[in-house]
Amino acid sequence: MREKSVDCSFAKRFESDSGFTLIELLVVVIIIGLLASLVAPKFFGKLAMSKQKTAKAQIELIGAALDEFRLDNGRYPTTENGLSALRDKPEGLENWAGPYMPKAIPKDPWGHEYVYTSPGEHYDYDLVSYGRDGEPGGEDEDADIVSWE
Repeated sequence: MREKSVDCSFAKRFESDSGFTLIELLVVVIIIGLLASLVAPKFFGKLAMSKQKTAKAQIELIGAALDEFRLDNGRYPTTENGLSALRDKPEGLENWAGPYMPKAIPKDPWGHEYVYTSPGEHYDYDLVSYGRDGEPGGEDEDADIVSWE
Protein backbone atom coordinates (compact mmCIF):
# COMPACT_ATOMS: atom_id res chain seq x y z
CA MET A 1 0.00 0.00 0.00
CA ARG A 2 1.32 3.29 -0.95
CA GLU A 3 0.99 6.24 1.49
CA LYS A 4 0.16 9.60 0.18
CA SER A 5 2.54 12.34 1.11
CA VAL A 6 1.05 15.39 2.75
CA ASP A 7 1.84 18.70 1.14
CA CYS A 8 3.04 20.89 4.03
CA SER A 9 3.28 24.03 1.92
CA PHE A 10 -0.40 24.87 2.63
CA ALA A 11 0.11 24.70 6.40
CA LYS A 12 3.21 26.90 6.22
CA ARG A 13 1.43 29.43 4.06
CA PHE A 14 -1.54 29.53 6.49
CA GLU A 15 0.74 30.17 9.47
CA SER A 16 2.54 33.04 7.78
CA ASP A 17 -0.75 34.70 6.67
CA SER A 18 -2.45 34.66 10.06
CA GLY A 19 -2.67 38.10 11.72
CA PHE A 20 -3.26 41.63 10.45
CA THR A 21 -1.12 43.71 8.19
CA LEU A 22 -0.04 47.21 9.13
CA ILE A 23 -2.39 48.68 6.51
CA GLU A 24 -5.37 46.82 7.94
CA LEU A 25 -4.58 48.12 11.42
CA LEU A 26 -4.20 51.68 10.11
CA VAL A 27 -7.58 51.47 8.38
CA VAL A 28 -9.23 50.33 11.61
CA VAL A 29 -7.57 53.14 13.60
CA ILE A 30 -8.69 55.73 11.03
CA ILE A 31 -12.28 54.45 11.14
CA ILE A 32 -12.31 54.60 14.95
CA GLY A 33 -10.89 58.14 14.80
CA LEU A 34 -13.59 59.25 12.36
CA LEU A 35 -16.33 57.80 14.55
CA ALA A 36 -14.87 59.50 17.64
CA SER A 37 -14.71 62.85 15.83
CA LEU A 38 -18.43 62.58 15.10
CA VAL A 39 -19.50 61.51 18.59
CA ALA A 40 -17.18 63.58 20.82
CA PRO A 41 -18.56 67.07 19.98
CA LYS A 42 -22.11 65.96 20.77
CA PHE A 43 -20.99 64.37 24.03
CA PHE A 44 -18.99 67.39 25.20
CA GLY A 45 -21.85 69.72 24.22
CA LYS A 46 -24.11 67.76 26.57
CA LEU A 47 -21.45 67.91 29.29
CA ALA A 48 -21.26 71.72 29.07
CA MET A 49 -25.05 71.99 29.19
CA SER A 50 -25.23 69.73 32.24
CA LYS A 51 -22.70 71.90 34.11
CA GLN A 52 -24.80 74.99 33.40
CA LYS A 53 -27.94 73.21 34.64
CA THR A 54 -26.07 72.11 37.76
CA ALA A 55 -25.00 75.71 38.45
CA LYS A 56 -28.60 76.91 38.08
CA ALA A 57 -29.82 74.22 40.46
CA GLN A 58 -27.14 75.08 43.02
CA ILE A 59 -28.01 78.79 42.80
CA GLU A 60 -31.66 77.94 43.47
CA LEU A 61 -30.68 75.75 46.43
CA ILE A 62 -28.47 78.48 47.91
CA GLY A 63 -31.26 81.02 47.20
CA ALA A 64 -33.72 78.94 49.23
CA ALA A 65 -31.25 78.86 52.13
CA LEU A 66 -30.77 82.64 51.84
CA ASP A 67 -34.54 83.13 51.97
CA GLU A 68 -34.76 80.99 55.11
CA PHE A 69 -31.94 83.04 56.66
CA ARG A 70 -33.90 86.23 55.89
CA LEU A 71 -37.08 84.83 57.46
CA ASP A 72 -35.22 84.12 60.70
CA ASN A 73 -33.09 87.27 60.82
CA GLY A 74 -35.10 89.91 58.97
CA ARG A 75 -32.38 90.45 56.36
CA TYR A 76 -30.07 88.61 54.00
CA PRO A 77 -26.45 88.08 55.00
CA THR A 78 -24.29 91.07 54.13
CA THR A 79 -21.63 90.86 51.47
CA GLU A 80 -19.07 90.83 54.27
CA ASN A 81 -20.85 87.90 55.98
CA GLY A 82 -20.95 86.10 52.65
CA LEU A 83 -22.43 82.70 52.06
CA SER A 84 -20.56 81.34 55.07
CA ALA A 85 -23.34 82.94 57.19
CA LEU A 86 -25.54 80.07 56.02
CA ARG A 87 -23.30 77.59 57.89
CA ASP A 88 -21.68 79.64 60.66
CA LYS A 89 -23.50 82.14 62.90
CA PRO A 90 -22.38 85.73 62.29
CA GLU A 91 -21.95 87.96 65.33
CA GLY A 92 -24.97 89.97 66.45
CA LEU A 93 -27.71 87.74 65.05
CA GLU A 94 -29.84 86.50 67.94
CA ASN A 95 -32.46 84.75 65.77
CA TRP A 96 -29.96 82.76 63.67
CA ALA A 97 -31.34 79.20 63.54
CA GLY A 98 -28.87 77.63 61.13
CA PRO A 99 -27.08 76.03 59.67
CA TYR A 100 -29.24 76.74 56.64
CA MET A 101 -27.24 74.48 54.31
CA PRO A 102 -26.93 70.79 55.20
CA LYS A 103 -23.36 70.63 53.84
CA ALA A 104 -20.57 73.06 53.01
CA ILE A 105 -21.37 75.80 50.48
CA PRO A 106 -20.64 74.18 47.10
CA LYS A 107 -18.35 75.60 44.47
CA ASP A 108 -19.77 75.99 40.99
CA PRO A 109 -19.35 73.04 38.58
CA TRP A 110 -16.11 74.59 37.24
CA GLY A 111 -14.55 74.78 40.72
CA HIS A 112 -15.02 78.52 41.32
CA GLU A 113 -16.64 80.17 44.33
CA TYR A 114 -20.08 81.67 43.79
CA VAL A 115 -20.03 85.48 43.93
CA TYR A 116 -22.52 86.83 46.49
CA THR A 117 -23.38 90.49 47.06
CA SER A 118 -26.07 91.96 49.30
CA PRO A 119 -27.66 94.29 48.62
CA GLY A 120 -27.39 93.37 44.97
CA GLU A 121 -27.76 95.44 41.83
CA HIS A 122 -30.66 93.33 40.51
CA TYR A 123 -32.37 92.05 43.64
CA ASP A 124 -32.01 92.05 47.42
CA TYR A 125 -28.98 89.84 46.77
CA ASP A 126 -27.08 88.80 43.66
CA LEU A 127 -25.61 85.33 43.34
CA VAL A 128 -23.45 84.62 40.29
CA SER A 129 -21.34 81.88 38.75
CA TYR A 130 -19.04 83.28 36.07
CA GLY A 131 -18.97 79.99 34.17
CA ARG A 132 -16.00 78.03 32.92
CA ASP A 133 -13.65 81.01 32.51
CA GLY A 134 -14.41 82.48 35.96
CA GLU A 135 -14.66 85.98 34.43
CA PRO A 136 -17.73 88.24 34.04
CA GLY A 137 -19.49 87.99 30.69
CA GLY A 138 -18.82 85.36 28.09
CA GLU A 139 -20.75 83.06 25.81
CA ASP A 140 -21.65 79.39 25.74
CA GLU A 141 -19.89 77.58 28.61
CA ASP A 142 -18.20 80.84 29.68
CA ALA A 143 -21.57 82.59 30.13
CA ASP A 144 -22.59 83.86 33.56
CA ILE A 145 -25.29 81.99 35.48
CA VAL A 146 -27.16 84.42 37.71
CA SER A 147 -29.83 84.32 40.42
CA TRP A 148 -32.06 87.06 39.02
CA GLU A 149 -32.97 85.43 35.70
